Amino acid sequence: MLDLGWSELLVIGVVALIVVGPKDLPVMFRTLGKATARLRAMARDFTRAMEDAADQAGVKDVAKDLKSMTNPKAMGVDALKKATNFDDFDPFGEDDEVADEASTTSAKPTRGPETQKLTEERAEAAQKIRDSAAAKATARLEAEAAAKAAADQPAPVEPAAATPDADPNKA
Repeated sequence: MLDLGWSELLVIGVVALIVVGPKDLPVMFRTLGKATARLRAMARDFTRAMEDAADQAGVKDVAKDLKSMTNPKAMGVDALKKATNFDDFDPFGEDDEVADEASTTSAKPTRGPETQKLTEERAEAAQKIRDSAAAKATARLEAEAAAKAAADQPAPVEPAAATPDADPNKA
């Protein structure tokens, strides 16, 4: 609405005092107050009339239906959230039995033959990768241990070989 500060109201009051005069100023303010009160009453009546028309048209019922339709529990969003929970996700499917036993409300998902075949192939490939990585890690650790053992042993000192060109008296 209007944002009038004290300084603006003081200027308006001084101008009104000069233009209207001191005798008619209280009458003018009273009339202005009554007009403002009538405008506010009309605005309240208009708002009530619009709310009553909306109630008669069934807007509240539609709003209630819309809220009930967008209720997450009614739409199965809880099941969707549970299905997309990746905290207990096992990409190789090895812990399906453990996860299914822990959740009492859901049955074990059935897989088609192709999906089951792919799951088994992926599990075998993952096991091969793990075995290969373990073998390489063991070989690396053994190589490091051998290198450390070789570095810890002192190098053997070989006697200096006598060369025919070297004269022992020259030095």
